[in-house]
Amino acid sequence: MRTRLLPLLIILMAAVLLALGIPLAVSLAGAQQQKVVVDRIDDTARFAALAQFVTDSPDGATGAFENERLATLSSELRSYYEVYGIRSGVFYRTGTPMAHAPANWSLPMEGEVRDAFAEAKLSRRSHDPKQVWPWQRRNLVVASPVIRDGDVVAVVVTDSPTGQMRSRTLRGWLVIGAGEFAAMLLAVGAALRLTGWVLKPVRVLDATTHDIATGRLKSRVAAAGGPPELQRLARSFNEMADNVEDVLEQQRAFVADASHQLRNPLAALLLRIELLSFELPEGNKEIASVQAEGKRLAQVLDDLLDLALAEHTEADLKMTDIGELAAERLAAWAPTADAKGVRMVADCPPTTAWADPVALSSALDAVIDNAVKFTPENQTVEVSVASRGDTSTVVVTDHGPGLTDEELARVGDRFWRSGRHQNIKGSGLGLSIARALLAAGGGSIAYDRHEPHGLRVTVAVPRSAPTA
Repeated sequence: MRTRLLPLLIILMAAVLLALGIPLAVSLAGAQQQKVVVDRIDDTARFAALAQFVTDSPDGATGAFENERLATLSSELRSYYEVYGIRSGVFYRTGTPMAHAPANWSLPMEGEVRDAFAEAKLSRRSHDPKQVWPWQRRNLVVASPVIRDGDVVAVVVTDSPTGQMRSRTLRGWLVIGAGEFAAMLLAVGAALRLTGWVLKPVRVLDATTHDIATGRLKSRVAAAGGPPELQRLARSFNEMADNVEDVLEQQRAFVADASHQLRNPLAALLLRIELLSFELPEGNKEIASVQAEGKRLAQVLDDLLDLALAEHTEADLKMTDIGELAAERLAAWAPTADAKGVRMVADCPPTTAWADPVALSSALDAVIDNAVKFTPENQTVEVSVASRGDTSTVVVTDHGPGLTDEELARVGDRFWRSGRHQNIKGSGLGLSIARALLAAGGGSIAYDRHEPHGLRVTVAVPRSAPTA
């Protein structure tokens, strides 16, 4: 979630900084140019004042008339060019130069200089030349009219290089860019702190929810700061988890108590039935059926008690050689398999994993019991132990009738048994108990069909150490 929220905040803050920085950079460039334009306007105004006193104008035949004021104007223009490197000149309305510097510069026939000259002839002083950006290598042209008796008699034109102005603008932009970069770093740091502050309780809540979902019902959301709304959410979640745990505890306690309390009257009932059977003829089918049902009910109560204990007991995880453990359980079930005529094939190399040996043994007993129970005579039950990635597995494969896809979806549910196997002894709780025992230690149990017929049961336990 942080990887989605953080870029969004950074993009928004970058957009705000750009929205502030770009107008500031444009304003800085405009201010630098305006400063130059004002200086050039002052200079052209001074030259226009000098040119105003040059009373004689050339005619087409004789050329310019030199006098003392014209010499002064020419000297000022030359000094101006030598000191500042700015080309300047005073031109009559016809475009003929009155005075100019350098000597080889003249009024062009077209271009920006000619446009400024034409505008000044209309008695309009240059006041807003086109903006020159740092990457543009062009001059800045300013023109002012020379007015005598209300008429424009000449035009002062300056053609200024913009290198220094562009350099100052670029330096100002660099300062703005450095400020934007520093502000962006501060914004990223603030975004990191903000997202961490907001999302920390969310991460804690997510981890606690995962713990509870995987069976660690004692997990609770620790105080992690954050916004008040998330703090209230954490408190509400803890209250909900407490209530759920209380309900589950009451349910387990009820199942365990009911199973335990029913055993005594059931045992007394079975004893009375046994005594009653002595009064009836030997081999009476009804009394035998009642005894069988009573024993089945006693087995169901024992399994219910085992299931309640399995869901309640904490797993005692330790490094266990599951290959050796599986071989021990096979040896324990070998007499039962031999009595039924079922062969057992084992491939149990030494393989270590983190598991509760008692819980894993009970789960393997339930799985192997089912495999032997449903495997026909002269068929085999295969048990193999292996390690794959982060888990170690015990795979028990039988050659019994197997299950359909619909039955595979329900296998392991409490009290569920296939309609085809109702005449086989069992309560339908064995695999539920196995699943509860394995889940307490982070293990799992899975079912799949074995071709051409049979069932494959995979018991998986983690190889990595449990986390706190």
